[in-house]
Amino acid sequence: MRRVIHFISALGLLCLCALAFAGPPVEGALEKQATNWHAIIMFCIFVALSMGITYWASSRTKSTSDFYTAGGGITGRQNGLAIAGDYMSAATLLGLTALVYGSGFDGYLYMLSFFAGWPIILFLMAERLRNLGRFTFSDITAFRLDEGKVRTMAAVSSLTVVCFYLIAQMVGAGQLIKLLFGLDYNIAIFGVGVLMMVYVTFGGMVATTWVQIIKACMLLAGGTLAMMLAFSQFGFSFTTLMEKATAVHKLGFKLMTPGSLLADPINAISLGLGLMFGTAGLPHILMRFFTVPDAKEARKSVLYASGIVAYFFNVIFLMGLCAIIIVGQNPSYFEGGVIGGKLIGGGNMVAMHLAQAVGGNMLLGFMAAVAFATILAVVSGLALAGASAISHDIYARVIKKGKATEASEIRVSRMATIGLGFVAIILGIAFEKQNVAFMVGLAFGVAAAANFPVLVLSMFWKGLTTRGALWGGYGGLLSAVAFVVLSKSVWVDVLANKVAVFPYSQPALFAMPIAFLLAYIFSKSDSSARAKLEIDAFDDQYVRGQTGFGSSGASKH
Repeated sequence: MRRVIHFISALGLLCLCALAFAGPPVEGALEKQATNWHAIIMFCIFVALSMGITYWASSRTKSTSDFYTAGGGITGRQNGLAIAGDYMSAATLLGLTALVYGSGFDGYLYMLSFFAGWPIILFLMAERLRNLGRFTFSDITAFRLDEGKVRTMAAVSSLTVVCFYLIAQMVGAGQLIKLLFGLDYNIAIFGVGVLMMVYVTFGGMVATTWVQIIKACMLLAGGTLAMMLAFSQFGFSFTTLMEKATAVHKLGFKLMTPGSLLADPINAISLGLGLMFGTAGLPHILMRFFTVPDAKEARKSVLYASGIVAYFFNVIFLMGLCAIIIVGQNPSYFEGGVIGGKLIGGGNMVAMHLAQAVGGNMLLGFMAAVAFATILAVVSGLALAGASAISHDIYARVIKKGKATEASEIRVSRMATIGLGFVAIILGIAFEKQNVAFMVGLAFGVAAAANFPVLVLSMFWKGLTTRGALWGGYGGLLSAVAFVVLSKSVWVDVLANKVAVFPYSQPALFAMPIAFLLAYIFSKSDSSARAKLEIDAFDDQYVRGQTGFGSSGASKH
């Protein structure tokens, strides 16, 4: 295993050299451009810094607790920054800026739906998550149920959500490196995937957390600077900005009214449900609540993360609106342009073009390095969540029945990370043309149907049984994935069929009720002796969830 890791490290360094000293853009790349040495230098500085953090973290990663949860030694403030860093991903900086640029107020509706999930976590789940779980959220769902069956179900659903989320991050990373260095998209995707494998296999949660914290601070600073420079061109007057934006945009005054992007109310409601409840079902977000020492710090984490995310969403909204005039009126930028006096098009790199327009190559270089850091950190967190589902839930708890050594469990986790890295590369290539914010919306929809129902029922409903959890979990997962595959985004855009089988683009409105209904029906109809014991065990779970008594052994019950 050590030789494999050393090989991957060498491969990652070779990819860095290829990225840093790439020649002129290849045929079929984006607009030919002079080499942006500012961007390349800043990019290499960040990668070197993150490699240093990974090397430092590797010396502190001695146990499974260190690898999965940084030993529970992260403070609430630090964890809040790291959670915000997880949330401020490629979809936030790149995809949501592009959505506001192309669709105006509907992009802001996306942000509101993303943000609405935080109160659910803060008031309903944060304390119980920390008190009941140890490494993954399946520690909670399997607390009083059949451990082997429920952990397997939770691991499968976690891996599915991780793969959907990885698509958006890899697409954003590939397009960013393509723009920055003029490399072929597929080569860029491969380089990002290899770097992610290096970070996670060596540093685990310690490295991932600190890369997230540093990246979050850089992203807040860079985004705020780009927004202020752009907004200053309109005298810091929102009214002036609106008047000019609506005058040149193809939507006109409708730019600031809801409905252009989500004209179908069913899709709008489904998207909102997915983004709200999907937050509480994302494995890499839930995993962060186990990195703090107690429930009080878990609540602090959500509070800090909520404030940071709320602030940054407003920064993104103003960046998108400013880009309508500054970027959209300049035909030299490939992301849209003007035809007949009206703005057309839009794409995932609008934020980067805006940074270059208002701050030159220096700001572009900084924002590109930050955006890459954003993507790489989130991808690493996702890979760690997926790897922990394989190593901790399936290998250690199901296959080895809790008798696996810490060394073997970490080894399996590192091998799983390598496998997930190659899966991420393949998915990133397959979904190259998709808007990254839209793809994250699909990931949230699957999480809302596959993970959230069983998780919330296991914490709050005494009547949940193993049979109900399995039917609810698998039913929500399979229906959500089926709806996504049969929708236009996959059935038509990826699989090249002519007409979508499922007429809506978001699955949550249809898959979530299926999950809750199946869990309720099959729990109520379960009259087995085991079901009675599982129901009776809820009282012990309730006490631990409220007090935290015995939480350090939550996965050893």
